[in-house]
Amino acid sequence: MTQTTESAAARNEDRPADRTPSRGPSRLRIHRAWIVAVVTFVTIIGGAAFNSLPGLLIDPLHTEFGWSRGEIGLAVSIDMALYGLTAPFAAALMDRFGIRRVVVVALTTVAAGAFASVWMTASWQLMIYWGLLVGLGTGSMALAFSATVTNRWFVARRGLVTGILTAAGASGQLIFLPLCAWIVEEHGWRPASVTVALAALVVVPFVWLLMRDHPADVGLAPYGGGYVEKPAPARGAAARTVRVLVDAARTGPFWLLAGTFAICGASTNGLIRTHFVPSAHDHGMPITAAASLLAVIGVFDIIGTVFSGWLTDRFDARRLLAVYYALRGISLLFLPMLMAPTVHPPMVFFIVFYGLDWVATVPPTLALCREQYGEDSAIVFGWVLASHQVGAALVAFLGGVARDVFGSYDMVWYASGALCATAALMALVIRRKAETPEPVVLTGTG
Repeated sequence: MTQTTESAAARNEDRPADRTPSRGPSRLRIHRAWIVAVVTFVTIIGGAAFNSLPGLLIDPLHTEFGWSRGEIGLAVSIDMALYGLTAPFAAALMDRFGIRRVVVVALTTVAAGAFASVWMTASWQLMIYWGLLVGLGTGSMALAFSATVTNRWFVARRGLVTGILTAAGASGQLIFLPLCAWIVEEHGWRPASVTVALAALVVVPFVWLLMRDHPADVGLAPYGGGYVEKPAPARGAAARTVRVLVDAARTGPFWLLAGTFAICGASTNGLIRTHFVPSAHDHGMPITAAASLLAVIGVFDIIGTVFSGWLTDRFDARRLLAVYYALRGISLLFLPMLMAPTVHPPMVFFIVFYGLDWVATVPPTLALCREQYGEDSAIVFGWVLASHQVGAALVAFLGGVARDVFGSYDMVWYASGALCATAALMALVIRRKAETPEPVVLTGTG
């Protein structure tokens, strides 16, 4: 009797909650997948606190310790590179140990790195605390985390959910950038570091209590799909991750996706997030004003990314990527002419424009990974994300070196604009994989 009841419940869950016909008194039912998505969103916001701080620390650390911008940029580049290189292994570890455990350990690790940095006195310590610990921790909560959650919990609305979860990073930037900028200016960089560490620790119980690893853990089907038994823990996570890389590296689309995403990272995290504030400060703009502009990017990033997810469900992902990169490259070419001591309308237009395009590339890139690599797409996307962060790491470091050598960031803006044009061309030559028929899931909508 119990098995029959459970089977009936499982069949009912095959239907999205908002499309299930009701009889008798109606009651709103929210599929558990959306609760998991909210937990994921909040977790990514907590992790975004750490990504908001490096650009604010360059000038204070240079002033207090006399470290060159190249040294500080090297620490940031280690953080970004490890963020990316950890991501594919984190996706495999989530398959082995579960999402909850991996994310809780990651949040604790980044909090430890941020707390330890308060007592550092040498640049090598910055590279250990912020480069190594924070990089490993945040990498475990990278976009591969979003891809794993989306792939397990959603069949319908995947593009939309991807866009929403990607926008969580921008939401965190919107919250923490102005706050951290004010703390740095009024109280110094150490209290800001403690603030972001506490933000990570606050999220830990939220993840442990509400996150679930798989729909089958609570007897449900993925949203919009049929019931699937929870697979056994995948052993040999590291070996599987490397094996997936080797297989994917034999295909042309992987290198094109990795190349375009490397340029994406170079022109966002490596360039704007790391060097926009010190560059604006070079032109006389207060740190708080420059940080507020980055926060505004976060506002429009949310809009642009969610809209990009909606577009990805409807249009060719390759053409979307080409348009995104082309527009980003054009905007970067104009940026050196817009730098000024005060915020003026052309700069605001750039911020809005760039914000809409910031990580709009993620939903179509993930969709192409899913199209090309199927069940391994989350791990493949992790490796593609690794290239994103390697590109970001190179520009974070080279941008600081260029500032030390040339006395300005102008050359970096122009070079990044040219790279974005190259990415637009690369996106157009990605070949579409021949589609295979998928089983039809009846939703009973009539």
